[in-house]
Amino acid sequence: MTLQELAKGLDVEVLTGDAKLEREIAGGYVSDLLSDVIGNAKEGFVWITFQVHMNIVAAASLKGLAGIILVNGRRPPQDTLQKASEENVIIMTTPLPAFEVVGRLYELGLRCR
Repeated sequence: MTLQELAKGLDVEVLTGDAKLEREIAGGYVSDLLSDVIGNAKEGFVWITFQVHMNIVAAASLKGLAGIILVNGRRPPQDTLQKASEENVIIMTTPLPAFEVVGRLYELGLRCR
């Protein structure tokens, strides 16, 4: 599944990186602890979180994540969006809660490899 297919299937709003939506997703990871994501998420995973501070960009970039999905309608501050654009990190937002996002991704066929 590509980020474009994910965006369409979940009806998310892409906030940064819409030119890179052809990237394949290798799986997903849900956590709100940066140390957990850094320690356990795998390259190419999409990260589902409610965190919106600038450090999410650093963690996603460090791990080579395919993108970040912000849940519960969360929107990052402008400095986070700016940093994400500079680092080519895709950030999307959805009004859905994390539990529902994960269920929908599973229904769309996303599995961890």
